[in-house]
Amino acid sequence: MNTPSQIAKQFRDVLFGGNWTSVNMKETLADISWQQANTKFYSFNTIAILVYHMNYYVGVISKVLQGQPLDGKDKDSFVCPPIESAEDWEKLVQKTWNEAETFANLIEQLPDSKLEEIFINEKYGNYYRNLHGVIEHYHYHLGQIVLIKKIINSSPAG
Repeated sequence: MNTPSQIAKQFRDVLFGGNWTSVNMKETLADISWQQANTKFYSFNTIAILVYHMNYYVGVISKVLQGQPLDGKDKDSFVCPPIESAEDWEKLVQKTWNEAETFANLIEQLPDSKLEEIFINEKYGNYYRNLHGVIEHYHYHLGQIVLIKKIINSSPAG
C-alpha cells in the first residue's frame, strides 16, 4: 500500500467528496454567499474566517513539503483578509481549492519512509501525525461550518 497516496486521497475526500461522512467542503461552500460567509453568530468565527484558518495550515505545511522552513503562527491563522464582495469570497474559496490540490500532490510525492520522520521538531511529532492532523482539522472545522450554515439558513435573514 502506498500510504502517502492514501493520505492524499483522504485529504481530497474531505474537500471534494468521497469520504464516508458524506460531507465535504466543496458542496458545503457551494451555495454560501459572501454575505453569509461574513455572518457572525454568538462568539463563533465566521465561515470566511474558518475557511481561511483551515487553508492557512495547508499553505504552511505545503512549504515544508517543498523544502522550505516552517513559517506559520497560530495567531496569524485567524487573520482573514476582508471579504467585501462576491469576488473576494470566490478568490478565497478558489485559493483553498488550488492550494488543497497542491498539498495533495505534494503528499503523493512523499516516500513512505518520510512519514515516520520527525516533522521539523520533535515537539510536532512525525510527518504522518501532521498530515493526518490537517485532515482531522478540516473535518473539525467543516462540522462547525455546517452548523453555522444551518443557523444562517434558519434565521429570518438567512
